[in-house]
Amino acid sequence: MDDGVDTDEGPRPTHAAAVLEHVAKSLVDVPDEARVDVDDKGRRTQVNLRVADGDMGRIIGKRGRMANAIRTVTRAAAAHDGVEIDVEFLD
Repeated sequence: MDDGVDTDEGPRPTHAAAVLEHVAKSLVDVPDEARVDVDDKGRRTQVNLRVADGDMGRIIGKRGRMANAIRTVTRAAAAHDGVEIDVEFLD
């Protein structure tokens, strides 16, 4: 049984995207506006997080510590999927 979704492009970061979405929705004031998009770029995959305008500060945190923690947890979930990812926080 394979937990990831294999496509012609290779494995996709399904766990990583789910973890990022769960963490983001737990932190923000408007969870319905938290969106995770996955862009495949060859060996590395970019995972983009978009939140409501007033919530970006909660995601970034003081001195970017929250953002770094979110990236670390999401990359660990991506390792479970067998992919390398970059996490971007977009306005």
